Amino acid sequence: MGATASHLGKDLLSEYQVSNVQEPAHKRFTELLSREDKNLPDPRAPTEAILTLPELKSNPFRERIVRVFSTSESRDGLTFEDFLDLLSAFSDSATLEIKSHYAFRIFDFDDDGTLDENDLEKLVNCLTGETDETRLTPDEMKQLISNILEESDIDKDGTVNLSEFQHVISRSPDFVSSFKIVL
Repeated sequence: MGATASHLGKDLLSEYQVSNVQEPAHKRFTELLSREDKNLPDPRAPTEAILTLPELKSNPFRERIVRVFSTSESRDGLTFEDFLDLLSAFSDSATLEIKSHYAFRIFDFDDDGTLDENDLEKLVNCLTGETDETRLTPDEMKQLISNILEESDIDKDGTVNLSEFQHVISRSPDFVSSFKIVL
């Protein structure tokens, strides 16, 4: 009741805001854990459980998404920190640079730092589905990959690197809105 106002310290306020943001995410994460895993100091939600999330269930890249965000050697399952990274990258507030970086990693199926013809073929198959009705013919696939490389491969080395990918994405305004997961 004095003349001076009470102020929370900046660190305490920041910690409070972060914990309020993380609370719904932590609740979702713990729902993915087994009863035994909930008691571990740094539990890892198994991939099978993560893939049951409605936000990932019908995503054609769901397994790649878990693999890219996993920090384990085997790339199986996510810690809570991994889970937060995933949610952050797919959030509305993530920058185009962050979204495109993770999209590139998800599409780089062989994890070699470039999108080559094999990566592009897998990417197209994931997007179109791999059923007989939706699968492209070999000629259609070859033409599409050729068109993608013609448009994206600036240095003409037969692959798309991260910077070339980000250049293409920067010209696609719909990319940011389509690359999200909302809890």
